[in-house]
Amino acid sequence: MPPHTSHPLIAFEHSDFLVAIKPAGLSFHQEAGEAGFVEVLRQALGGMPLWPVHRLDKLTSGLLLFAKNAEAARYFGDAFAEHRINKYYLAISDKKPSKKQGWIKGAMEKGRGGSWRLSRDGELKAATQFFSYGDMLYGQRLFILRPLSGRTHQLRVALKSLGSPILGDERYGGTPADRGYLHAWALDFDYQGEQQRILLAPETGLAFQDLEAQLAKIAAPWNLPWPK
Repeated sequence: MPPHTSHPLIAFEHSDFLVAIKPAGLSFHQEAGEAGFVEVLRQALGGMPLWPVHRLDKLTSGLLLFAKNAEAARYFGDAFAEHRINKYYLAISDKKPSKKQGWIKGAMEKGRGGSWRLSRDGELKAATQFFSYGDMLYGQRLFILRPLSGRTHQLRVALKSLGSPILGDERYGGTPADRGYLHAWALDFDYQGEQQRILLAPETGLAFQDLEAQLAKIAAPWNLPWPK
């Protein structure tokens, strides 16, 4: 679904919700006295009441869903809890993964300095499905990721566990770059009986500039043969 608004921070707007465009490098909430994306968006929209129903890491760009009223917020909260909202991400790594597609499963455990790691045992289970494509410039590889849970740093830890940390994600061993190469690419969900599919390619990042031909072949993430 193409953007339905000309506002630079909004990809799609409905009477009950909007899908915003978060830039890379901006925290979700206020950090160290600097306004976070939620505050920036509210100010840009003239103080409009907004209910964030999920979040993105500081390094991640892309689509974020906000409810415009409490009733819609409850609906989306339930929809996320019941896995009725599909999220798809793009990531780039310059390191070859241990496998090219499939599942990444484990339990999330806190490590040192705010980092996380995957383990076999634990209560915070995480599951991610992915495909990867290796015919990019400079030996880089594109990943399309579909998280089936919403753990902190889940996708970043998942790719590290494959031996392919995200380009620019130095916390998890990624090669330094002009940005962290993780982008919230698409959302797919039902709202009041109407299917909503919003897709937005990344707009910044030198390594993302090579994606046009790749993404044209894929067309849309919901068309891929994801495991049932």
